[in-house]
Amino acid sequence: MNPRKGPLAGIRIVEFASIGPGPHCAMLLSDLGAEVLRIDREGGNGWPNAIADRGRATTTVDIRTPEGKSFCLEACDMADMIIEGFRPGVMERLGLGPDVLLERNSRLIYGRMTGWGQDGPLAQTAGHDINYIALAGALDAIGEPGRRSIPPLNLLGDFGGGSMFLAFGLVAALYERERSGRGQVVDAAIVDGVSSLMSFFGGLRQNGKISLERSENVLAGNAPFYRTYLCKDGREIAVGALEEKFYTQLITMIGAPADFLAEQYDCSNWEDRAERLAEIFAQRNLADWMSLLEGKDVCVTPVIKLSEVQDHHHMKARSAYVDKDCNAQCAPAPRFSRTPGEIQCPRVASELLDRWRSAPSRCNANSD
Repeated sequence: MNPRKGPLAGIRIVEFASIGPGPHCAMLLSDLGAEVLRIDREGGNGWPNAIADRGRATTTVDIRTPEGKSFCLEACDMADMIIEGFRPGVMERLGLGPDVLLERNSRLIYGRMTGWGQDGPLAQTAGHDINYIALAGALDAIGEPGRRSIPPLNLLGDFGGGSMFLAFGLVAALYERERSGRGQVVDAAIVDGVSSLMSFFGGLRQNGKISLERSENVLAGNAPFYRTYLCKDGREIAVGALEEKFYTQLITMIGAPADFLAEQYDCSNWEDRAERLAEIFAQRNLADWMSLLEGKDVCVTPVIKLSEVQDHHHMKARSAYVDKDCNAQCAPAPRFSRTPGEIQCPRVASELLDRWRSAPSRCNANSD
């Protein structure tokens, strides 16, 4: 068996099957070299995903039975981290809560992924991405004035505020363990993560640099220089010319009225200017616009489908997608100069556990 590559090579993770951010976090860590054993439930998690589920060893266990619980305890005894996404209290009722597992394995890092967090009035309430970003003040800032809010898929909550913050927390705890020799619980709540992401806008709002009112927010998609436009062929083009120098070059190159160069940030003229720019962009096909504008400092890109991304020349040049199991899959990210990650081959759960039993992890060695 080829040794794993990546900065997390040698790290062992037990993932209790969940949906959304939990599996994505485990994928990120696996891509960076960690060995992941997923403990699945009968029938799976209901959201099978050949990409987000990659690089694991998976076994189906009924953790409610004595045999299942015993299996989980043994696996966690040999692990450096666990990832679980149950409602608060579920793992405790199963006898697999942090008090039990950390007493058995004091170096274990116990990752908990929830929407609302482990405590608070809503902790036991069902929710999804749209609910978490709504409560964190993000959803209200997205959309056109006078129209309903538009959720940005589940990128902002589940993944931006969820799996990414859980991964960050787990790796930070791993670093701290090198000094203390002790594990700890990482409580990653999507509402906390999104609130942190919104801190950028909160800070700008407080000093008067930005408004979160949709009609005035330069980043909400309504400013004529930061939005999308339809081209003649029905394809969309994305314009992000926030800075004056980029905006000036864009207006000049597309032949927009010269008076558009004045008062760029006066939102009272945005609607009229956006209508005029829409007329201009509708005069040519997307490919014609890109032939004119690509490579210029005008902050313009095509709006392309996910199925087209892997064929874009920039993404090809960076090998942003790689062929794996006869499918194009996103490459591991971020990139490391000395210890690059790679998409791991699926493991057989029984073989992985046998190896864990026979070769104790260097990361679980008792600290001095």
